[in-house]
Amino acid sequence: MGAGAGRGPLVVFEGAEGAGKTTQVARLVARAAALGIACESYREPGGTPLGDAVRALVLTPGHDVRPRAEALLFMAARAQLLAHVAERLAAGVAVVLDRFFLSTYAYQIAGRGLPADDVRAANRLATAGVVPDLTLLLTADADEARARVGRRGGLDRMEREDAAFHARVAAAFDAATAPAWQAAHPEVGRVVRVDGGGTADAVAARVAAALADGLPETFGALRESHS
Repeated sequence: MGAGAGRGPLVVFEGAEGAGKTTQVARLVARAAALGIACESYREPGGTPLGDAVRALVLTPGHDVRPRAEALLFMAARAQLLAHVAERLAAGVAVVLDRFFLSTYAYQIAGRGLPADDVRAANRLATAGVVPDLTLLLTADADEARARVGRRGGLDRMEREDAAFHARVAAAFDAATAPAWQAAHPEVGRVVRVDGGGTADAVAARVAAALADGLPETFGALRESHS
């Protein structure tokens, strides 16, 4: 289900830890509000009481969560959130998500090694056909990303995984920018790489340009606001 007449667009920010997603989501929503664009943001997992409870279960260090259980918990949180998101989109609101199904590919399929077909089927049930209109994949130099995570402190359960796990995740994100991959995975929608390196202001300008190009009907004014 893509954006249509009267329906708000669904925008997703993706990337590995330290790419700057959460910072840029907050900046986008604030800038959109200043320009009079109806825009709301939610994080995955989260955005609902059930989703927040799942977030605590799967991200708190020390919890024993097996890979299949982890994937299904994420899907349960997604199903609960998407019921609300679909209503907001139908009301013409632009919705911005901090992570969505591309993260599931990267972390649960590539990272954990779960069977792709089974995970995709679970996602179809969770999303009821909702597909992002545009995904911005933020990338950053590995050293810069690690420094950002270090400054944030308090590593969560995913961030504490070993280097091999994070290498598989990074490779999966990188693969998702290829047109052939996107054609084979329509449930992910259109993915555009955005350089997440440098200052938050510099990244915000790149994000604004990508949104103005990709979804001009909603976000065209962002280009002028950053020029």
